[in-house]
Amino acid sequence: MAAVRIILLCVAVVGVLVRPPRWPVWATPTVLVALGLGLTAISYHDVGDALDPLVEPLVFLLLAVPMAIMLDELGFFAAVAARIDNRRRLLLWLWIFAALVTTIFNLDASVVLLTPLYVRIARRHGMNPVVAGFIPVLLACFASSALVVSNLTNLLAAARFGVDTADFIVRLGPASVVATIVGYVAFRRAFPDGESLPSEATEAVPARALRLGIPLVAFIVIGFTLGEIVGVPVWVVAAIADAVLVALLRRAPWKTLPLGSATLAAALGALAAAAAPDLELERLFTRRDAIGVIGVLGLSVVAANAINNLPAFLIAMPALGPQPGPLLWAVLLGVNIGPAFVVSGSLAGLLWLSTMHRLGVDIDARAYTRTGVRVGLPALVAAAVALLITNALA
Repeated sequence: MAAVRIILLCVAVVGVLVRPPRWPVWATPTVLVALGLGLTAISYHDVGDALDPLVEPLVFLLLAVPMAIMLDELGFFAAVAARIDNRRRLLLWLWIFAALVTTIFNLDASVVLLTPLYVRIARRHGMNPVVAGFIPVLLACFASSALVVSNLTNLLAAARFGVDTADFIVRLGPASVVATIVGYVAFRRAFPDGESLPSEATEAVPARALRLGIPLVAFIVIGFTLGEIVGVPVWVVAAIADAVLVALLRRAPWKTLPLGSATLAAALGALAAAAAPDLELERLFTRRDAIGVIGVLGLSVVAANAINNLPAFLIAMPALGPQPGPLLWAVLLGVNIGPAFVVSGSLAGLLWLSTMHRLGVDIDARAYTRTGVRVGLPALVAAAVALLITNALA
């Protein structure tokens, strides 16, 4: 049955990346879990063990995405963008804003909410929309490692290995900041003519957007970073914020629940947990010195781009063992930054590409990779150096 479990996982990964039109991204992995159970290649016990550490991360995912969308409907993101819109060095301010949104709310919020906003700003200024449109997806890679809530992979790691927000800030915060800074320098070199002069035209925003949004966002930031200290899980903070936003907007955005993403993560988690012991990856995670850390980081980057970062991390989790030490941070940094090189390396990248096409922006996977290499490679190297220094000081 070992071969069957590995085949099921491989087919699931391919099914995520290559699927017929209108075929949901979660459908193939879910069908394969049912098939594995029917063939007894996967046991119900395996599925239960795989889903147990996923419960809280997926609950947070289901609460956080509507939270970000309701903040957008409140006018908060448009209001902040309007304050940025007429500043000098517009691209720098857009870069900083995307970094903050990714870090605080998660990479999906950055891609879903900021990509259309940035394309609209670019067109209003007469800029190439590709330039501004690239910012959210790049920051989804560079700035998604500093907090537990920034990326689903971080949430999975926190649930599995018991690491908390303080651990992320200390161990991956410096690497994330360095990647963001170096990434901006490389981005401006890649697009030296991307800047524009301030425009007199600005979009009208609701007067109450900042008045209501700033205190709520402050509560979210404090809750996400300090809540664990007093025993308040991040999903509880998101639930409270959702309740406040529902009261303000007077409606519940049920259609924005990312049920497909949650189902996909659960199905891939079950398949990966079942197949991981058969892959015997433990021998790749034995060295914990600087060479071992760099090797694991590079392997994680390759795996994220080859099979998507979510299944790559789910496969790596069992092989890391109960006490992964510095290798955990290497894997996370690799699967989080790695998708900067290949658009199919993350679900956020695929979502970004479809959003750009929907907005009428001419961009394809090859153009993404060309920009990703020019911007992402310096950012990854700088982040790797920062990780080694952090490990040495820890």
